Amino acid sequence: MTSPAYAHPDEPHRAGLAQRLNWLRAGVLGANDGIVSTAAVAVGVAGATSEVAPVFLAGAAALVGGAISMALGEYVSVSSQSDSETALIAKERRELAESPEDEFTELVGLYEAQGLSTATATQVATELTQRDALAAHLSAELNIDPDDIVSPWHAALASAIAFTIGALLPLATILLLPAPVRVAATFVAVLVALAVTGYLAAWIGGARRGRAVLRTVIGGALALGATYLVGTLFGTTIG
Repeated sequence: MTSPAYAHPDEPHRAGLAQRLNWLRAGVLGANDGIVSTAAVAVGVAGATSEVAPVFLAGAAALVGGAISMALGEYVSVSSQSDSETALIAKERRELAESPEDEFTELVGLYEAQGLSTATATQVATELTQRDALAAHLSAELNIDPDDIVSPWHAALASAIAFTIGALLPLATILLLPAPVRVAATFVAVLVALAVTGYLAAWIGGARRGRAVLRTVIGGALALGATYLVGTLFGTTIG
């Protein structure tokens, strides 16, 4: 869809913004969790044993379980949001049908509260009501776009796919490389991947990129270091 003439090219004026942000959020969270959680499990097991089979089984279990868990979590979370928005839309539609005069007065008051004069607020409310009364009230009262309700299925799918893709990187690294370098190489691969995802998320969202990269890299390094230490201690104890 073409952006309106008044829209700046670097600002999100396009329709469907909530859906896109929903996909982005779920995808970034899923990828980061897939990278960190799967790498942490694999590195922890690798710290306890040099055999490939236990590392593969633990990593595969972390990948499958994590992807399903992320998808379920996103579905439940976004479903709650979607159900709440749907209920609010139904309530507003009912109020417009039962007391349109009171709702119009409320709409004028909302525009006045934003700094418009009574005459201007009344004119704006009148024109928007004639065009789409429900959309006008939902936007002014609840900041809801009835055509842009987030989808729990989209969020669940994006999260599961992103988690799986993120998890495959550390799993492949630690399984394909020889024992002497597999842990160190996995550390490097994971931290580089986290830096990239942190940078991309900040770039797309317009946030500070350096801070986002630093945050994800430090968190990932702490998780990997802690699990490797635990695995090494258990491996030493068992051995």
